[in-house]
Amino acid sequence: MNIALIGYGYWGPNVAKNIFANKKLRLHTICDLKQARLDKAHNLYVEQSKYETDYRKLLSNPEIHAVAVAVETSAHFQVVKDALNAGKHVYVEKPFTSTVLEAEELTALAASKGLIIHVDHIMMYHPCIQKIRDLIVADELGDLLYIEAMRMNLGQIKKDVSAMADLAVHDLSIIDYLSDGKEPFYIKAVGEKKYNPKESLTFLMLRYRDFIAHIQSSWISPLKERKLIVAGTKKMVVFDDMKPSTEKLTIYDKGVDVLAGSDVEYEDYAVKMRVGDIWIPYIPEQDALFNSINHFAACIESGKPSDSGPEQAIRVLKILEQADQTMNA
Repeated sequence: MNIALIGYGYWGPNVAKNIFANKKLRLHTICDLKQARLDKAHNLYVEQSKYETDYRKLLSNPEIHAVAVAVETSAHFQVVKDALNAGKHVYVEKPFTSTVLEAEELTALAASKGLIIHVDHIMMYHPCIQKIRDLIVADELGDLLYIEAMRMNLGQIKKDVSAMADLAVHDLSIIDYLSDGKEPFYIKAVGEKKYNPKESLTFLMLRYRDFIAHIQSSWISPLKERKLIVAGTKKMVVFDDMKPSTEKLTIYDKGVDVLAGSDVEYEDYAVKMRVGDIWIPYIPEQDALFNSINHFAACIESGKPSDSGPEQAIRVLKILEQADQTMNA
């Protein structure tokens, strides 16, 4: 299956590498407006791929079955729309589009043409996140109490989106994945606009029917953090993506038991801390981006919608839009 990559800037080289490594796909063409970037790509892929500065030219090529879009978010809508109208399946980087209305229009267009849209909510395809979902499905964690996510770094500051749209989108897609698409009934965000027209630091609070979530996103932190805490009534899990691959996921058999009954002394009532084992499960090392691209290829082959398709992306975008409104109120 031939696929073209549109955008070879910050993230495009990673997408190209993983497409090239996938036996189901052939990296047919790499496209970027800047010739210097194409020269870099040519040094890697030589004549195994073709090179183009105008993405509209490759869309008219019948040899290309799908495109991967790795350009600025503000350009997603037009590029994806042109690709769908040309009959191409689309892999697109997160966030899907700048607005919910744009996402809904593209979703309807893809459905009318029988085409696949796969949004690269990459963390859904991380083996540790998939393990956490398995634990939830197996009721190993019990009822969810809260989810806390921290995604911070010094840079890369982007002018067309906020840190929340760029970073929290990862954690929102994780929460959506772990909760089977549950939607919050309360959304509140605060942020600071520093060095950028949009917020470089945000705190997002969400209330769901059964649990709460807190997401911290920052481009102006001295530390690089990629941490997720998922607390249940039975067990709690910490995913630290900055640790070595064999130590990223830690499961704590810790929790709180409520003591009740007529024979319980008042001072013993309320709660009792429960502390059990701590263990690090074996997680096979996998590349989340490769898994994401492989899932996209499998969806095209089977005709089944992507697990991170436009419907999920719209749920995430709705949260981001509402959060923006509360932040700017």
